[in-house]
Amino acid sequence: MMSLLVVGAILLSIILGYKTRINIGLFAIAFAYLIGCFGLGLSPNDVIKMWPLKIFFIIFAVSLFYSFAIINGTLEKLAEQLMYRCRRVPHLMPYAIFLTTTFISALGAGYYTVLAFMAPITLLLCQRTGMSTVLGAMSVGYGALTGANFMASQSGIIFRSIMVNAGITENQAFINSISIFVSTAIIPLVVISIFVFFTGHRKSMSASTDQIEAPAPLNKEQRQTLWLTLIMMLLVLAAPIANLLFPDNGTVSFINSKMNIGLIASVFSVIALLMKLGDERKAIASVPWPTLIMICGVGMLISVAIKAGTIDALASWMGSSIPSVLVPVVIGVVAAFMSLFASTLGVVTPALFPIVPSLAQNLALDPMMLFICIVVGAQATAISPFSSGGSLILGACPNEETRAKLFPQLLFRAAPLGFAAALLFNLLITFVL
Repeated sequence: MMSLLVVGAILLSIILGYKTRINIGLFAIAFAYLIGCFGLGLSPNDVIKMWPLKIFFIIFAVSLFYSFAIINGTLEKLAEQLMYRCRRVPHLMPYAIFLTTTFISALGAGYYTVLAFMAPITLLLCQRTGMSTVLGAMSVGYGALTGANFMASQSGIIFRSIMVNAGITENQAFINSISIFVSTAIIPLVVISIFVFFTGHRKSMSASTDQIEAPAPLNKEQRQTLWLTLIMMLLVLAAPIANLLFPDNGTVSFINSKMNIGLIASVFSVIALLMKLGDERKAIASVPWPTLIMICGVGMLISVAIKAGTIDALASWMGSSIPSVLVPVVIGVVAAFMSLFASTLGVVTPALFPIVPSLAQNLALDPMMLFICIVVGAQATAISPFSSGGSLILGACPNEETRAKLFPQLLFRAAPLGFAAALLFNLLITFVL
């Protein structure tokens, strides 16, 4: 009974958040308190301790450092430079948009931030070149998702943190995050290729992108910010990769054990401030506080669900009601439907990742495969106009006419195509690999 109550609270939080436009995390915190204290008999301190402090600190520290590249215009200028250099191959512009957005997002800006400044640029290119708006939307949306999934970027860091909280070792979580990044990079390239080469896209390109004006070069502060960002990413990735390559080396293991991306990002934030690469108040204001509240608030409610036995009950039900060979595919489909209306980072992965270890153990499945299926499924429908990503793309439309035309295309073409591609991919890794 209590498990059903917690599941209902999670669903109600999503529905109320969607209907009222109030942060889902705030509803989740309220339900965590009411169910935890008055349903499970926990003390208020016990409920407060369920706030995922480690995840909060890592996201805050990393976002703070990456915000310098946003507020001083480094990322936007870099995007314009990369797009300009791809202007002579207009029919391949969707790949240029996807790869550019992936690179910018991988530098740490995060999914929503990248969409905020890349979506308007992309839709403007669609007008100038005759490129399909739905193809442009898919290219920029999937590029932002793929780059954010990079191991040292926002989503990749969050995925690893949730996995570790669910009982996965740091090393294995890092390996899982590499697999998620590679998987979510393959699917968009396949989908974009189908659009480019099998839908008459090349004939619809009415003009070249030669008319794109050359952007101004990066200034001194922007070049310094870019170099600082690349150095931090290299530092963060070098230690775990070296540890995977040389697991028996004591020095490498010691250095890796002292590495924490949140603390490293904090040090680099101080360096950026000393170098005067951005204003401290603007940097702090640029931290994605709504995303932080949503992720941590839902995390509290998921912790209550674990206390109530909901996670174990859900894993047990899936293990007994669904043939084990179909579980990866089914969990991917569940993630896809959840993602139509809810955030992958804030709701889908915090809700589904915790059931993976017990599910994998009971059914003798590879946990990595389940993690991949969840993220692939969730991000397949992230371009739905009802999701936060799809909403941002619609908001970037230059006029109401374009917006009205793009809405059904995202809902009835982009989301179903992404879902079909994800389903085929999950079937492939389940039955072939």
